[in-house]
Amino acid sequence: MDYDIVISGGGIAGLTAASAFGVAGFSVLCVDPAPPVTDRDTDGADLRSTAFLQPAQAFLEEAGLWERLAPHAMPLQVMRIVDAGGELPEPRVSHDFNAADISDKPFGWNLPNWLLRREMAARLEELDRVDFRPGTATTALFTRDAEARVSLSDGTRARTKLVIAADGRNSPMREAAGIDVRTTRFGQKALAFAVTHPIPHGNVSTEIHRTGGPFTLVPLPDYGGRPSSAIVWMEEGPKADALMKLEVAAFEEAMSQRSCHLFGPLTLASRRTLWPIIAQEAARLSGQRLALVAEAAHVLPPIGAQGLNMSLRDLACLRELAIARPDGLGDRQMLDAYHRARIADIRARVAGITALNRISMVSTPALRDLRARGLDALYSLTPVRRTLMQLGLGARG
Repeated sequence: MDYDIVISGGGIAGLTAASAFGVAGFSVLCVDPAPPVTDRDTDGADLRSTAFLQPAQAFLEEAGLWERLAPHAMPLQVMRIVDAGGELPEPRVSHDFNAADISDKPFGWNLPNWLLRREMAARLEELDRVDFRPGTATTALFTRDAEARVSLSDGTRARTKLVIAADGRNSPMREAAGIDVRTTRFGQKALAFAVTHPIPHGNVSTEIHRTGGPFTLVPLPDYGGRPSSAIVWMEEGPKADALMKLEVAAFEEAMSQRSCHLFGPLTLASRRTLWPIIAQEAARLSGQRLALVAEAAHVLPPIGAQGLNMSLRDLACLRELAIARPDGLGDRQMLDAYHRARIADIRARVAGITALNRISMVSTPALRDLRARGLDALYSLTPVRRTLMQLGLGARG
């Protein structure tokens, strides 16, 4: 056998998987068709950020990655939800969900995606049992009971016990295995970019609801000597396209207004990138010698920091099963157990985030008023508020 595990996909989930299984003693090949872009100002850089919640941070420690990431991580102590659905774009309801109510740690830690790729790729170079080949794609999958064979774009073929598909929402490995997906389209797109602002963020992640979807500011380390945040601005597709075309001064005026000026005038501090918003879930999480993880298994709108944190729960479950029965790596018993362990949580969270996204999109005044009253009611019930925070961190409902 050439490798114990072949990972298709070298995004954040794939790189994390390579480190996690390499540290656990498995021989790993990780491939991705594109080399990781590891500089924020380079074309193609992923300007989104990822908030690793408490369970994800613990898993990154086990995977041997957190030591590299910790110096760059911005703690998230408070999640602030603001409803600005009145006649004017200004806050009318604002509530803080403080991690101190349920834990002695922050909710999570935020890092830019381009930096994550840089640090994770550097970590893989230190691992003797991991072969990372950026610029190499998976082109075909052949499986049988005892092994899988993966054809690669460099003309080679790898034999392995387990293939992990971390190759995105259009996963070639999932398609090769004939696993169906169900996709929900919202007619939305998200703009992702970084800003600076005069008012410090105070380690508060702020999600502002009006119409079209949430406008979310997530703390970043200071940039150019000024407080900085990563922004994900969700809007109806045509509006998002129009925002992308605005000149910088007009765009800064629009985003400052949409932020309700909570942090003062916002200054664009990066390129703008545009991402389609969908929800998607695979019919099954496994096939013969194949496990689906991350966006190959589930895609969510960027609300509540659930997407990549769900992905790391996939990896933690798969790694636990592999360590418990190394002789059964990739066999039907292991992969059926993985599917059973993860599918209910995935379906519940996809349904929940889909519903929250639709609520955030409402445009009629009556529905926006109802949303504001609902936020007030949920926050005023302390047990409900604490339960929602615990569910957000990954607890099962």
